[in-house]
Amino acid sequence: MTLEQIIAIVREASSLMVRDGFSITDKGTRENLVTSSDLAVQHFLTERLAALLPGSGFLCEEENFEDTAHRNLWIIDPIDGTANYARGNANCCISVALVQDSVPTMGVVFSPWRDELYAAELGKGATCNGNPISVSRRSFEEGLLFSAMCTYHKEFSRTCSDIIYDLYMECNDLRRIGSAALELCQMAAGQAELYFEMRLMPWDYAAAGLILREAGGIICSLDGNAPSLLAPDMVIGGNNETNCRRVLETVRRHIS
Repeated sequence: MTLEQIIAIVREASSLMVRDGFSITDKGTRENLVTSSDLAVQHFLTERLAALLPGSGFLCEEENFEDTAHRNLWIIDPIDGTANYARGNANCCISVALVQDSVPTMGVVFSPWRDELYAAELGKGATCNGNPISVSRRSFEEGLLFSAMCTYHKEFSRTCSDIIYDLYMECNDLRRIGSAALELCQMAAGQAELYFEMRLMPWDYAAAGLILREAGGIICSLDGNAPSLLAPDMVIGGNNETNCRRVLETVRRHIS
């Protein structure tokens, strides 16, 4: 099995991200959408990846698809940025990570409407459309911050707002595109330098986190260790250790 085989399957799955004719429902709240395309992409990926790596497990966003007690584990977000996708916004993507013995080893993030395919293999660097990418060398003060207000848990919005305010007052500017996977990949490509999200799911960052690290960046949670691959977690990132630590220290001033 190779990274190229995973890329080929993800590209094929992207044909199911149709421009129109899909249905939209919610998963309990008005903010948490699912489309028929999410389900179609996930069904395709799980079938093809199971055949590619027999005996592997899955952790997927849709339909509570969780079978994680395996040495080889696929972590899948069939469409990250579903709210964007449902509105015809190009900032949406497929995210697939392969975790082996609890270590992410391969990651693919494909945004078909942007024609951007990010990929990485452990120890081999990161690419966008086959070209090597790396994080920027910008300082904290020059940095752009990707962040959000914790859409699915608005009870955290005040704390998020306070953290974002403190970071914003010291960095260059703030960005949000509505897809955590794409934001982390854009950091990997040198288009932003700082990251903070109060609560994400592993399928939001498993692949993109590997891509960011392979591009020279840093990603961690509140305790300074890598975010969980099996449960929701906080995600903090930087284009280098110094900037990531500075984001982490700011967050810790607000959250014990």
